Amino acid sequence: MDWSGRFALSAYRMAGYAASPLAPLLVGLRARKGKEVPARRKERYGRTTLSRPSGPLIWVHAASVGETNAVLPLITQITETGTQVLLTTVTVTSAQIAQKHLPKGATHQFVPFDIAPFVNRFLDTWQPDMALFVESEIWPYTLSELNNRDIPMIVVNGRMSERSFRRWSRFPSVFRQMFGNVPLCLAQTDEDRERYANLGVTQVEVTGNLKFDVPPPQADEEQLQRLRAAIGARPVWVAASTHPGEERLLAQAHSRMAVRIPHLLTIIVPRHPERSEEIVREMIGIVPRVQRRSEEPDLFPKTDIYIADTIGELGLFYRLSRIAFVGGSLVNHGGQNPIEPARLGCTILHGPSVSNFANIYDALDQTGGAQCLNNERELIQTLARLIASPAEIDRRIELARRAMRPFSGALDKTMMALNPFLEPLKINAELNRFNSDDPSS
Repeated sequence: MDWSGRFALSAYRMAGYAASPLAPLLVGLRARKGKEVPARRKERYGRTTLSRPSGPLIWVHAASVGETNAVLPLITQITETGTQVLLTTVTVTSAQIAQKHLPKGATHQFVPFDIAPFVNRFLDTWQPDMALFVESEIWPYTLSELNNRDIPMIVVNGRMSERSFRRWSRFPSVFRQMFGNVPLCLAQTDEDRERYANLGVTQVEVTGNLKFDVPPPQADEEQLQRLRAAIGARPVWVAASTHPGEERLLAQAHSRMAVRIPHLLTIIVPRHPERSEEIVREMIGIVPRVQRRSEEPDLFPKTDIYIADTIGELGLFYRLSRIAFVGGSLVNHGGQNPIEPARLGCTILHGPSVSNFANIYDALDQTGGAQCLNNERELIQTLARLIASPAEIDRRIELARRAMRPFSGALDKTMMALNPFLEPLKINAELNRFNSDDPSS
């Protein structure tokens, strides 16, 4: 018996009990920052105004926007089998996407805090027959309680970064205590499979990355035409999913490039739109004219940097430029997803920190569909060269599309791997329905 792992999780559980009175304060602080929906804050404590649907119920948990978009097609396929789905997410943005795109037969809730009373209340209410956790979500108490209740938990689109692997390698007993009874882990890559296996997960299969099978993000056609008309012949590039520390560098690059490229427009789409005021303050004294879309949606002719601080419009801005810098890569974050700009006809630029999507960036870089830039000077030189050469942009866009083709098919592989777990749920539901309808029972 793994006493050290049990002891660590017991200590974590007791710490959660001790911290539970502070949860309302935390929710209040998050609400003031726009990170909570005030009318739904009770969901963080495992409470709900909804009732559990009858029949089999699969709980799917996805943390944020990327994971939510990735798992939506899988949720659609599961609901088409007649099985109900409960999707939980962490962020407000992902909740908005879920509310807009969830299929019939699926419901959204905010995930409860990983504290015993809240998780227990959530599980008592919803009584899921199975749980699917997307990518790298690890909630110690929740996972241990699923084990205690014999609710199978499967990892889908599993990702284990080198950093996370090193961290969990220092606490292998804790990881085994949480994941030792996981019946199946569906990993994105061979590297992810090896890391999960080395940490003690016995059944790991590689099914690929679900994000490759997600349709490209849509764009409002009217807004697209309005912005295209406002941009006109101006040279434009987009910096997407940027993180703290990157926007100021990008503004400095714009300032230097504008000297040699007249009328240059830079569009910055921050990973967290609520940071837009902070970003504007950082740019004071660097560029003369900064505009926020949330305050002034119509692009002005003399705007230097356009801050796209709205939700769910990334597809719009990728369609406005054929050059996309993908953020989270010039700072020590690990990079953001390059799949969407590659599929929407952009040549991709990125920094050296891309460990979150290493295999994808490797494929893009090796074919020439993307380029790694190590500093501001390289960014300026590359952008100037690309803006001056539309033919080079065309060539790189086609190379990026070719690099993405071998990665598709993860959705079908994932659904095939899940079918042996979904079929018994449907059979049991049919038997229960038959028994309840049988007058002799």
